[in-house]
Amino acid sequence: SAINGWRVTMTLPSGASIGNMWSGTASGTSGTVTVTNAAYNGRLGAGQTTNFGFVGTGTGAGATVSCTAT
Repeated sequence: SAINGWRVTMTLPSGASIGNMWSGTASGTSGTVTVTNAAYNGRLGAGQTTNFGFVGTGTGAGATVSCTAT
């Protein structure tokens, strides 16, 4: 079904951080970071997809991720 927004929560391991981000808005740069949709990619029809990206530093080993749609 269609959604009006999305949220991804990531818990980054110690020493890892997020630098530049695109196609989303981050709540911070290290520790537990929540990324929410940008104004242009939150509303998705059934079967549609979107993505976001970022430049990170440190290791991603041990990171946990969860996704939520509204």
